[in-house]
Amino acid sequence: TMENTAALKIPTGANSTENSKDKYRLNDFKIKNAVPFGIQRKIVSYMTTHSWQNVPHVTYVYEPDVTDFFEEFKRLNDSGLHSRKITFNTLMLKVFTEGIKADPAINAHIDYNHKYVKGEIKTIEDINISMPWILPNGEMMTINLRNFESKSLDQMAEYIENISKKIENTDLNEAMYEVSFANTIDMLKKGHVVQTLRKLAGAKLGRHKIKTLSGEEKKEYKNIPEDERITKYDLEPGTITISNIGSVYKEQRGMIGILEIIPPQVFAIGVGGVQDKPGIFKNSKGKQEIGVRKMLPICLAFDHRALDFGEVVPFMKRLDDIFANPAQIHNW
Repeated sequence: TMENTAALKIPTGANSTENSKDKYRLNDFKIKNAVPFGIQRKIVSYMTTHSWQNVPHVTYVYEPDVTDFFEEFKRLNDSGLHSRKITFNTLMLKVFTEGIKADPAINAHIDYNHKYVKGEIKTIEDINISMPWILPNGEMMTINLRNFESKSLDQMAEYIENISKKIENTDLNEAMYEVSFANTIDMLKKGHVVQTLRKLAGAKLGRHKIKTLSGEEKKEYKNIPEDERITKYDLEPGTITISNIGSVYKEQRGMIGILEIIPPQVFAIGVGGVQDKPGIFKNSKGKQEIGVRKMLPICLAFDHRALDFGEVVPFMKRLDDIFANPAQIHNW
């Protein structure tokens, strides 16, 4: 528009060449810093780009009233029923696990060939949650929380505590390189030679070369028992992804509107922070009132090749039941 032209000070007309000092040049800025992608950024960029290029996403913002549920949570750690402190994040992982158990269709992997329009959906019994984890240095690592379908709240809390301890002994680059190397070998086995060679060139050549441990430093790191550090086993893809930005910034007042699904998974959950909002509720006499309520925005994303909206409803109904009858959390 004319307004944008004026704002950018782009000269127009016959005198444009004479007013070169007023020209707006796209490369006329100072670069403060330029950091090549590390292995974590490489993996995230590759996987998310692959997701958006191949998955037909559908997202739905589910915003339940968790007022009574949140009050019950505050009483949970005072009940004396648990051997360790239960965080809200751990409790929500249990809530989501209960929802997934009620809706097994969303805990699945898809194998689809677009060229031949054929595919297969594999519903999985194990609930292995891929959960992005913020590390002490600010970087992110997605951890596979395995077999949550059979874990109690205490067992979930213990599992998460152990992951935190293992992260302290982990070299991020070394752990993620294990995963990347395994994926490269898998690509070769599937016959993707050209793509594999390009990937290797990006990882091993030039200023974008991935730096990993070597010599005595690597030997010393490998001497740390595998059950005391994060390994490829902990970073393998899970059956479903749950990303909780509410645990990173509790005071935020937005919501996740769209969320990537990492193939071959078909479902992803993005959780915001508990927020005070006006809402309608029933008082002790069963009459509707308007008041301040605690709401929890949750983004549900699914792969439309594998799921339709109706197949997501059982998950939401189970969560509705939990939030409406929160005393049941004391039996977990």
